[in-house]
Amino acid sequence: MNGGEKILGVEGGGTKTSWVLVERTDSDLRILDQGKLPPANFRLATADELRAIFGQLPKEISRAGVFLAGCGTEEDRHTLTRLCVEIWPQAKVVVGSDRDSGLAAALGGGDGIVVNAGSGSSVTGRRDKRIENAGGWGHILGDVGGGYYLSLQALRLILREYDLHRGEVQFTSRILRALSLNNLDELVRWAQTADKMEVAMLAPVVFEAAAGGDARVMEIIEEGARVLCEYTEAVANRLHVLAPKVVLLGGLFQRDSLYNHAFRRRLKKGLPDARVANSERAPEFGAAWLAAEMQCWSEIHTEPASAKIEDLAAALTEQRNPRSENLERMNAEDLVKLFIDEEKFVADALRAVTADLGRAVELVAESMRKGGRLFYVGAGTSGRLGVLDASEIPPTFGASPELVQGIIAGGASALHRSVEGAEDEASNGALAIDRRGVKEVDVVVGITASGRTPFVLGALGRAKSLGAKTVLLTCNPASGSGAGEVNLSIDLAVGPEILTGSTRLKAGTATKIALNIISTGAMVRLGKVRGNLMVDLNTTSSKLRDRATRMVADITESDYNSARAQLEENGWDLRAVLKKAGK
Repeated sequence: MNGGEKILGVEGGGTKTSWVLVERTDSDLRILDQGKLPPANFRLATADELRAIFGQLPKEISRAGVFLAGCGTEEDRHTLTRLCVEIWPQAKVVVGSDRDSGLAAALGGGDGIVVNAGSGSSVTGRRDKRIENAGGWGHILGDVGGGYYLSLQALRLILREYDLHRGEVQFTSRILRALSLNNLDELVRWAQTADKMEVAMLAPVVFEAAAGGDARVMEIIEEGARVLCEYTEAVANRLHVLAPKVVLLGGLFQRDSLYNHAFRRRLKKGLPDARVANSERAPEFGAAWLAAEMQCWSEIHTEPASAKIEDLAAALTEQRNPRSENLERMNAEDLVKLFIDEEKFVADALRAVTADLGRAVELVAESMRKGGRLFYVGAGTSGRLGVLDASEIPPTFGASPELVQGIIAGGASALHRSVEGAEDEASNGALAIDRRGVKEVDVVVGITASGRTPFVLGALGRAKSLGAKTVLLTCNPASGSGAGEVNLSIDLAVGPEILTGSTRLKAGTATKIALNIISTGAMVRLGKVRGNLMVDLNTTSSKLRDRATRMVADITESDYNSARAQLEENGWDLRAVLKKAGK
């Protein structure tokens, strides 16, 4: 790097955004200016809020390192890079999570474990090129030992003591005074709307109470330190180090000697040979150091992203349908006729892959005979269809919910609303496969209308590496993505949609039918039906009990009441009734 370059380092969290402007000298980074701005948690701040914060930072720079809490995925980094390029169009940019900048600040390029306790908390360790993490899951489910967690536990203590003893802990008045509130009712109303930062800002009051001798508040402090020590020991064990360098980072360790001592005392019991020290450099300096030492992340990744977009635009499912180009001028009846006429392409597409669907049925049935499971993986409409088909197997065939499972990019929330960017990361698809414990005996069906969804292809790639059988179900025969890397590729050539690119239409219909065929066909091959009757259905409702009764009456040639009585005597086990009847 050329001497004299100005480098900006930015570290944003739930409490504040810290920045430093440095200049590279011959041997070091010399600080020119620094400051603090409002919080910039990537998950909690909007793009406009981040633009406003970054707009206050120095503009004349050569490089920028921007590391924000919550910026954890590749898609997050793409988004943050694009935003940074808007602000500093001439600068080289490196972005990432505050874990990255904290690691750089505390360890530089060396090995060790960084324990970060600010408004949130996390533990990150490095040995050679291996990175291990613990904690850092955010304030809703994690951040044990951070300012938010400690403050929330203290607020709960106030209410618990009042409920049990109609008494007040010693620092109740301090909390109310700090918030300019008058009573506990007002405190509860405040807490119901307070954000992470507002709760975490009470941490100094909590530590004052502990330092003043409040034993119950001190227990909260000790519990936070205990969990952080537990995480530190777990990271050390995974890295196989007995005497790690442990560096303490973040406001709670820097400001409160009480917490620092509590952590060191507890860690001494679990890792007696650990070498503990406070970080000599702030995270924002670590961000600047990364910008100075690392290649520009945006230069590495921006071009492939645009190439993917161009590749997707060529997909059959993204082409315009010449039969619907005057869609907005059609009356309602003509619109309906067009929809119905287009459905013939669904039937034609399914007939064309009859043999492939048959192979998929046998593949799944063979797997299940050996104790395997079926996993559907998709994003958006494709993911929802997979989850839907999986959810209908237990009541229809009396199967365990584990037998057929749906995996959707973005998780459960993506079932009822769009989760933007969830499908763009192959690594998340691979991680989903790992978390479901996919094994060699399982089958994974990747569902992607375009044939190019990174989340799906990443999942299929990981499943194949584990030895599982893989199937790619697409509506874009020309995709070529992953077709040669799976055991079976099924291409439903339904053609362009009536509404360009809206694959919930013909593509969605064809996909739904194909999944019905695969799962139902496999259940039939496994003996889950008698003729065309669902003899293993779960009789969990009055409608299903009525259906089971009619089936027994039909098969055993008995009357309705007698059939119902037999089912009641056998706990509504339809197959058991038929077995007793010799059917």
